[in-house]
Amino acid sequence: MAVTLYGVCSVTFMMVMYALEGRGRRFVLGFACGCVLSSVYGFLSGAWPFGIVELIWSGVALRRYREPA
Repeated sequence: MAVTLYGVCSVTFMMVMYALEGRGRRFVLGFACGCVLSSVYGFLSGAWPFGIVELIWSGVALRRYREPA
């Protein structure tokens, strides 16, 4: 039950940050953090392909964050 609750919170955070990305770069960084949190959930729940994909998305988001504005 705790892993499921963690997953709901982490995926919700990730999606909120994604929805707010247009408001500023800090939300892109938040999205990257949310992807890492969701990745952890994927590995904890045994859904390792989800965990790997979320790690990749976090890398994509970090790259976008580091690009000059």
